[in-house]
Amino acid sequence: MRLPGRYDGVARPIVTYGSNPVLHRRCADVTTFDRELRHLVLDMFASMQAADGVGLAANQIGVDAQVFVIDCPDAEGNDVVGYVVNPKLTVLEPLEGEPEIERTEEGCLSVPGPYAELDRAFRARVDGVDVHGDPTSIEATGMAARCLQHECDHLEGTVYVDRLPAEQREQLLAEAAGPQGDLPA
Repeated sequence: MRLPGRYDGVARPIVTYGSNPVLHRRCADVTTFDRELRHLVLDMFASMQAADGVGLAANQIGVDAQVFVIDCPDAEGNDVVGYVVNPKLTVLEPLEGEPEIERTEEGCLSVPGPYAELDRAFRARVDGVDVHGDPTSIEATGMAARCLQHECDHLEGTVYVDRLPAEQREQLLAEAAGPQGDLPA
């Protein structure tokens, strides 16, 4: 589905928790930098927008590739917009006056509906490459830093609910499934 708006790509369906093995294993490193990769990034931005998200990993649309996109505000309210191919996450030391860890609610397009409080580093950086294979990085604070960590987790096969105690995870997955129970656990 092509959407009018900010991103020129084709929105793809979001993979839900348990429905596709690619969501639960480490994604493959990208080794080919071509037109297909550029289209993937555009489609990921469009998919994120269509789902009203702030970040999206390639495996969330069923693609086994180390790529994520982000369009999320930082601690100052500034939009952090970008993407990284083959990302490497670094948790950064806070600057003076910043917290090291921030505990706040987190949700996920692949677990539609529920949110849970989760600790994440307040400041983080991701280094990788762009669609041409040239070095790039994104450094962020607050919610955008949380998003960087969340998307890098996805690319390693970890969904945020996997970081929660088993009982809480089961409850959130049941809530996401709704009365039909159509979200596999």
